[in-house]
Amino acid sequence: MPAELPLADAAAVAERCDAARNRQALLQAAAELIAAHGPDALTMDALAGAAGVGKGTVFRRFGSRSGLLLALVDRDEHLEQQAFMFGPPPLGPGVPATERLAAFGAARIDFVLRHGSVLRAAESAPVQRFRNRARAVHHAHVANLLRESGAPGDRVLLTDSLLATLDSALLMHQHEDRGYDRDRLVAAWTTLVRAVTAAPPPPVPRGR
Repeated sequence: MPAELPLADAAAVAERCDAARNRQALLQAAAELIAAHGPDALTMDALAGAAGVGKGTVFRRFGSRSGLLLALVDRDEHLEQQAFMFGPPPLGPGVPATERLAAFGAARIDFVLRHGSVLRAAESAPVQRFRNRARAVHHAHVANLLRESGAPGDRVLLTDSLLATLDSALLMHQHEDRGYDRDRLVAAWTTLVRAVTAAPPPPVPRGR
């Protein structure tokens, strides 16, 4: 009968639990730094000092400053994804794709207005801006809704164009610098969605 290794298993579990607690402690310290001084004050050195750990520990947990900032909004990103994939309509399934696409943009605008300063700082690095996991999920979701809606044209590039209007830096500029309120931003997104999902007009018959 093979020997069991409960102590080794318990040690591995304890190590994972310790790592999770350390990660949450670092995220809490990062949130407090941002609340007190704004996202620009959050550096890996500052976080290491506030949390009482070495800078190498911070880099091992998050990889980069952008990774750290994105980790701060990861929980809310996950809840948002659950809502548009499985939640009630119009954000979730059960209504036409065009309505879901309009609701997705409205929800994303709300999300950015809540977390804009952190997102803007996190996405300052091009790699994080275009290659992070949340953006990949958003791209797949919007592209699928465009397909379901029957939108004409290159839907992959059209998805990129639509998501560009929900960019955190752009939305925060429109909201903070240009004074566009939430309702105006949502109305513009809805108009755009209706335009890109409209079927093209029938060709005009040529005279003989």
